[in-house]
Amino acid sequence: MLKEVAGGITFPRGFKAAGVKAGIKKNGKEDVALIFSTVEANWAGRFTTNRFPAAPVIVSRAAMQNVSGRAVILNAGCANACTGDQGLADAKNTAKQVASLLDIAPEAVVVGSTGVIGVPLPMEKLSAGVRQAVAELSEFGGEKASQAIMTTDTFVKTCGYVTELGGVAVRFGGMAKGAGMICPNMATTLALITTDAAVAPEVLQAALTEAVDASFNRITVDGDMSTNDMLVVLANGMAANPQITSLEGPEYTEFAAALRAAALNLAKKVARDGEGATKFIEIEVKGAANDADARKAGMAIANSPLVKTAFFGQDPNWGRILCAAGYSGAELDPLKTTLAIGGVQIVDGGLGAKFEEKALRSVMAEREIKVVIDLGVGTAGTTIYTCDMSYEYIKINGEYTT
Repeated sequence: MLKEVAGGITFPRGFKAAGVKAGIKKNGKEDVALIFSTVEANWAGRFTTNRFPAAPVIVSRAAMQNVSGRAVILNAGCANACTGDQGLADAKNTAKQVASLLDIAPEAVVVGSTGVIGVPLPMEKLSAGVRQAVAELSEFGGEKASQAIMTTDTFVKTCGYVTELGGVAVRFGGMAKGAGMICPNMATTLALITTDAAVAPEVLQAALTEAVDASFNRITVDGDMSTNDMLVVLANGMAANPQITSLEGPEYTEFAAALRAAALNLAKKVARDGEGATKFIEIEVKGAANDADARKAGMAIANSPLVKTAFFGQDPNWGRILCAAGYSGAELDPLKTTLAIGGVQIVDGGLGAKFEEKALRSVMAEREIKVVIDLGVGTAGTTIYTCDMSYEYIKINGEYTT
């Protein structure tokens, strides 16, 4: 039975972490994170589909052609994106330094960066941070590591879960960063999930793909996809459960459910922490012709600046929601479309319905709001997670590099 617990990236057996201050961030806070498995771990990953992939994405994709590895090194404050050959060399050299200090192969190291695009890595600072992080690796270093990957995030995003596989207790831990430049098509963030489960590499990749599609690919903050997105899962087998080698059977079902829960937990926290956000919005699409149409309608609503600003202003301007669904490309029947916000039915058959104004005002003032739209043409559906857009979003992004 799956159980959520207090935990983080070092909650599973055999994982250590560190988060240190290397002086890369302007605010002087932790900016280099290192996560290390004390034994060989099978791994799987999903990366950005942006046609300008950052150097660490290119280097890490190559490393993950191998089915297993040991370490993940991450820095915040500099994305090392659009930095050419020097950026690639810096990412590779970072992996080599970590490998040398931990006495492992460079191909056993994943590299990740987040921050301003187009700025070279300050390698002297990063190298010093790597040395310090290796020296400070600890089973209790997960919190600092989670802090080190934050940029415009306002809170640390971590999770922990326990489940049973073949009668053996298995642990999952995770951490993520993300508040802006968040839109799907892979993983939508810089994130890492660890587990002490024993699972074959191809099974792990399949489970990750399912988990991402049900979580990180269902969130959006602002419709922008980063150059640096990556989500990596490490499974080191230290729980000693019978290895999962098939996509069939109860053990795989339990494992996939736990991985999906961890990914969804982190993804929702990213959406909740959207830059300048004051509201977390859950958009449930029902009555769609197929899953693809449900997603089209949900994402169009979630990405609409008019919808997002209406929720910020607590304005139940439902025409904006129907408008977004109508231009999404999803099939719908205007005469059968219904819409509810926070349980208050405001549209029936494509027309405004009578509703209790006081009740709707109360709903619009809530920190978390659920929108349910039925397209009236089928039985498919999905849920998309997003946030509102406030004045603060403009301020944060208008002053990002200054």
